[in-house]
Amino acid sequence: MLKRHGLSVFAVTVAALLMLPVLVILSYLIKADGALWQHMFETVLNDYLINSLLLLLGVGSGVLLLGVPTAWLTSMCDFPGRRWLSWALLLPLAVPAYIIAYTYTGLLDFAGPVQTWIRDITGLGYGDYWFFEIRSLGGAIVMMSLVLYPYVYLMARAAFLEQSVSSIEVGCSLGYSRWRALWSLALPMARPAIVAGLSLALMETLADYGTVQYFGVSTFTTGIFRTFYGYGDTAAAAQLAASLLAFVILLVMLERYSRRRARYHSAAESRARADLIPLTGSKAFLALMICLVPLGFGFVIPAGQLLWWAVFEAEPLGWEFVNLAWNSFCLAFLAALVAVTLAILLAYAQRARPIKPVRGVLAMSGFGYALPGTIIAIGVLIPLAWIDHRIIALFEGWGWDSPGLILSGSLIALLFAYTVRFLAVALGSVQAGLEKIKPSLDYAGRSMGHSPLAILRKIHVPLMRSSVLTAVLIVFVDVLKELPATLILRPFNFNTMAVRAYELASDERLVDAAPASIMIVLVGLIPVLLLHTSIARRRPQ
Repeated sequence: MLKRHGLSVFAVTVAALLMLPVLVILSYLIKADGALWQHMFETVLNDYLINSLLLLLGVGSGVLLLGVPTAWLTSMCDFPGRRWLSWALLLPLAVPAYIIAYTYTGLLDFAGPVQTWIRDITGLGYGDYWFFEIRSLGGAIVMMSLVLYPYVYLMARAAFLEQSVSSIEVGCSLGYSRWRALWSLALPMARPAIVAGLSLALMETLADYGTVQYFGVSTFTTGIFRTFYGYGDTAAAAQLAASLLAFVILLVMLERYSRRRARYHSAAESRARADLIPLTGSKAFLALMICLVPLGFGFVIPAGQLLWWAVFEAEPLGWEFVNLAWNSFCLAFLAALVAVTLAILLAYAQRARPIKPVRGVLAMSGFGYALPGTIIAIGVLIPLAWIDHRIIALFEGWGWDSPGLILSGSLIALLFAYTVRFLAVALGSVQAGLEKIKPSLDYAGRSMGHSPLAILRKIHVPLMRSSVLTAVLIVFVDVLKELPATLILRPFNFNTMAVRAYELASDERLVDAAPASIMIVLVGLIPVLLLHTSIARRRPQ
């Protein structure tokens, strides 16, 4: 009996372990210290709350203004450049928000080339002219909007492309113009997808640490770091993380609510080029400019500036950079290997025995992707540190030398946090691959006497090789870009490219941060190009 249910028991056990950090954080809501909360309320909590809400409101407005019009134009209109813009508008996804923040600071700060050029041309000095303050809440909103709008663009464009052409034609037959039919019919039908993309962008906004910390904006993430490192108060940091978790849960519920009417997006006949609204002259030029602005400011300018700094101005790359690259790539590879292996086993456990306990824990194990790395890091550190201290006490009780922090002070903590954070990404790709394999192959394997694991190893994994490779690449890149969890959990004297870029930028060595930053951006292009390829195979352009 145990052998029969072994895979299901394994799936439930793994999912329970992956939910541990979230449960630890939630437990601090129950045992919240009233005096501590009163102190934080009187000093910093209002700033954290107000700035976080303003940041959400600003980024939410920004991604809608950038994402929805570009999605509409590339899916509903025909103008020069539409085909390549339809995929190029995804490129800002490859640029982490903290990297674009460093880059534009170097460009737009007082000592940067833009303001220096203004002073040289006009002869004005400091204080004689007004210029946008990049290191501000407004600057953080602009930076995040430029790199997060593709979430809304991607979801909205998919919804527009999958809408039935006949629904627009029916609107026109009732007296609507093409533009009014699009505004009154297409946009409302795409609303659930737009809200889903907006929710993803807002969750990424809450998860950000590098941008808001560099710009001096006090939010929940910066408060958690300040409390954890500055005051050494793990309990207070956990309670702040629990408050941030409440925000995330609210956004997840909003995203789920938006999908309750996903049936509005019925996949229908392909939209031919003749069905698009032709734009010529000034209208075509305006459409082109609307699409080029987010692409230029979100990818072309920052990537070009980073490349220039890295090649012509940064210090020559030495062994330190080689060591950073080795640490980053090894850590990302190990995390991807662990996450994808667990994803394969969990997905196949559900396929082999789709019982309610397995389906339930599988859904919960994917919840980690919706959580900021800060929350997961605190949730991982608390139980692992507790286990480490029990082990140390046990060794000392036996008269042995202390083994040190075996779990919380090593890469084990980082790998655990990455697995919790990015398992959902791997699960999505693996489950998509498994769904393409006919159940008859499982029955044939069992009739030949193979165990479930043997069937998985000999039949399923080779057949879904491309899905597994996609999952490995996406998790690899996500780990490479992850900053908050790495900052909290990395062992002493262990650095990655993301952490080093953050440290150099914090020391105002923006040019020297360019090589690590451009490497992260270039590697980040991999999942973006994979995403475009996947979309291009399924949908007409």
